[in-house]
Amino acid sequence: MRGRTTASLVKALGIGAIGGVAFQVLGLPLPWMLGPLSANLVASARGIDVAVPERLREAFLGVLGLVLGSQVTPQLAQRLLDWPVSAMLLLLGVAASTAAAAAWYRRCGFDAVSAWFASAPGAMTAMIMLGDRVGGDPQRIAIAQSLRVILVILLLPALFWTFEDSTASADAARGGQAEHLWLLLTLPVVIPLGRWLNLPTPSLLAPLLLVAVLGFFGIASLQLPAWGMDLMLWMLGSAIGARFQGLTGKRLGRYAFQAGVATALALAVLAVFAELIHLSVGVPRDVALLALAPGGIGEMAIVAVALGLDPMFVAFHHLLRMVALMIAAPLWVRWLNRKKRMSDEL
Repeated sequence: MRGRTTASLVKALGIGAIGGVAFQVLGLPLPWMLGPLSANLVASARGIDVAVPERLREAFLGVLGLVLGSQVTPQLAQRLLDWPVSAMLLLLGVAASTAAAAAWYRRCGFDAVSAWFASAPGAMTAMIMLGDRVGGDPQRIAIAQSLRVILVILLLPALFWTFEDSTASADAARGGQAEHLWLLLTLPVVIPLGRWLNLPTPSLLAPLLLVAVLGFFGIASLQLPAWGMDLMLWMLGSAIGARFQGLTGKRLGRYAFQAGVATALALAVLAVFAELIHLSVGVPRDVALLALAPGGIGEMAIVAVALGLDPMFVAFHHLLRMVALMIAAPLWVRWLNRKKRMSDEL
């Protein structure tokens, strides 16, 4: 079993390296994230046994958490007063975009429960489990959620690369002189502590909080060299792309079309709220859109770090969205159950 796991990992990383080199040669954006992701997505959809073990993925998510937390400085406190306005707009945008995507999935033949839980932008595992509990189709919800994240990751960097001058900030974010690499040694302690504290996405948030505190007081912050940033992106991009084992051919095409339209609708609605954040708070448009984008907190944090687009602002808003969904989803489940019982009685 261990030999098979190792072979799957070697294939995933080898295919990811080919994708990374190809994207770099072609001059495409985020070559060491999108290249491995795209190559492994194609490989897994074609039935090739590629996989990145969960523990290894969590370790590199921990590195990402350290990089994110290192964005915290004493000057950050001056910006926090503006964030409640953007937070309110985020929550309104999440509600509106979820309703728009759910309406589309209903037209595609989804039942009401599956449509709503497939459209909720975040907390993917919880949405799948809760949707299943209320009578939804867990496979449909899981595929819709996963494809949305993939499409957002592939689409947004390309848009920023085409319409915005993100290349300079991306180059700056790739790393420089290595500093405080000893922080990497804290991961074997900090990640289990995050699990014990029941933090959401503990492998990302526990290291982030640790280094955020250290950085706020000017004690230490992690700075990776450029090759270290590329290594992290290569591993995480390969892990994301290797999720789609067994989903092939015509079925994948149908689901991808449905998810593509739903994602486009959600992004269109969220772009309006991102513009409102830009006008009211003064945050750049690309940062505001990335903070509202309907992807996972880990994936969007990777994009923010790779493009140098205010990673702490982006991570804060995605964390807020995830917490809001975790609070709202049980209440939504209760309402759906009550509605179902009333219809059964009739």
